[in-house]
Amino acid sequence: MSPVISHVSHGQSTLRTVQVLGGGSAGSSVHVRSLAAGLVARGVRVTVCAPAEADRAYAFTGVGAQHVHVPRSSDPVSVAALRTVCADADLVHAHGLHASFRAVLALSGRGTPLVVTWHNHEPAEGARAHLLRLLERRVVRAATVVLGTTSELVDRARGRGARDARLAAVAVPRPVGGYEHPDRPRAKVRAELGATDRPLLISVASLDPGRGHELLLDAARAWRLLEPVPLLVVAGEGPLRTELQRRIEDEELPVRLLGRRDDVGELLAAADLALLPRSWEARSVLAQEALHARVPLVAARTGAIPELVGDAAELVPDQDPEAFTGAVIRLLDDCERREELRDLGTRQAATWPTEDETVAQVLSVYDELTRPRPLA
Repeated sequence: MSPVISHVSHGQSTLRTVQVLGGGSAGSSVHVRSLAAGLVARGVRVTVCAPAEADRAYAFTGVGAQHVHVPRSSDPVSVAALRTVCADADLVHAHGLHASFRAVLALSGRGTPLVVTWHNHEPAEGARAHLLRLLERRVVRAATVVLGTTSELVDRARGRGARDARLAAVAVPRPVGGYEHPDRPRAKVRAELGATDRPLLISVASLDPGRGHELLLDAARAWRLLEPVPLLVVAGEGPLRTELQRRIEDEELPVRLLGRRDDVGELLAAADLALLPRSWEARSVLAQEALHARVPLVAARTGAIPELVGDAAELVPDQDPEAFTGAVIRLLDDCERREELRDLGTRQAATWPTEDETVAQVLSVYDELTRPRPLA
């Protein structure tokens, strides 16, 4: 474990950092909150620029950071607001492609070091893919250092012209005392959800297109034939809620949309299986939390999921509802395989970086970029 140290800017004033976040990715938001907490604990001044709803969901101010509302949009007003916040920063750290692009615009003409972390690669085709390539080139060529959360993202940044691209350590914080809350034990949570005498399955994702929710509902239609019928709960909110709810009701599917929840850890601890039908996050929060909580995971083989979980999950082809359905049914019927996955998950999770290691790596980058250079 890395030592907890304070970080003062080389005997002068406290290091001032601005963290720029788009607010659309759970993985990047969780990372920024954890990073902000670690930096503040080490004496670094942290300002998080993100939409107001991101602070409400992830409580950056609760860990000692200052929060400034900056919308996701790259319009002139948003960029001007960000430019003002960054005026007295020693270093700016942007998370995600779109937040990084706003930071590049806001820092134009200034010599402030810019660190960029790429948490995922957004799949796209046609004109949108071309636009994303242009944004990537603009961002990485302006950034002082690019941190990629997977080796694939590091290679991608280098291919786009990054001067300095490195592999980033990114940890998902674990709740103190574990995922099961003493005031809401597993049995109580299951009773509240209506899963006392039936398997409980959980998925956590915003209700946005491309997250695989339609596949989950396809699978749930097949699970109705099981005895007892499993209950699937989905934690998350988004624009597809009305459409998904209508289908659940029309087809009488054993699915509950729970909306945005602040007790995901307790829900996960109560579940028999965690389901990840699709993810393009480099380090899926649900995948990491499931393995930490010793909950068997069924996931589509997409993005960096195979690299993240190794052999500690049941992986199935992307967008294959029959394969996904079959994997869930087999696991529910095989208690030995579930126990094996719990043990494999514990071992796999032990190989991931800790929060201290993540903060230590970022601080070393900050120190390198803000250290006064000797005169020639």
